[in-house]
Amino acid sequence: MTERPRAIDAPPSGSFEEMLRIVEEMDTPAGYTAELIRGKIVVSPWSKLRYLRPMRRLRAQVEAHAPDGHVTETSPFLFVFPSRERGYGPDLFVADETAFDAAGRHADASALSLVAELTSDSTKDVDWLDKMATYGRIVPVYLLLDMRIGEVNVMWDPSPKGYRSRTNVPFGRPVRIPAPFDFELDTSGFAIEGEGVDPEVEQR
Repeated sequence: MTERPRAIDAPPSGSFEEMLRIVEEMDTPAGYTAELIRGKIVVSPWSKLRYLRPMRRLRAQVEAHAPDGHVTETSPFLFVFPSRERGYGPDLFVADETAFDAAGRHADASALSLVAELTSDSTKDVDWLDKMATYGRIVPVYLLLDMRIGEVNVMWDPSPKGYRSRTNVPFGRPVRIPAPFDFELDTSGFAIEGEGVDPEVEQR
């Protein structure tokens, strides 16, 4: 395995349900997670160690403003988007906790109120294209933290054609997270030394 996502062999004519079953039953290598993307099973490495601190800072702020009855997690749960035949495991998610009362190993994406992905060169194509197009039809808020260039992108107001609204700021500047969260996100602790933009330089 490498640091880049890798598609693995699967039945070429398999139905979405069959592919989903394979994903759920896979014995993925330690440190990797499996998702169902564009009709393929894609195995990707977990986030880099350096992403722990910004992830914890993001989670603490989002969790404090989550809707009642919703949980904020970074655990590798799979959320399914049947109409798009996708199954994603977001880096961070906020979802209605009743979605986890069901049996099985995946949750319905309709339970999500927010997803966040910390993207890098190895995952940016999926995060910017496939996931944004899929999240943009159902998930109220999508946060995409681009760790390479050092900025946070906020997408909201989903529609059948994708998100209607979007804004972005460099790390170090606050950004508004819309309803159902409605708060100012402090991004000052998101930058990683040697990666992305120095927020002090950006603000000069």
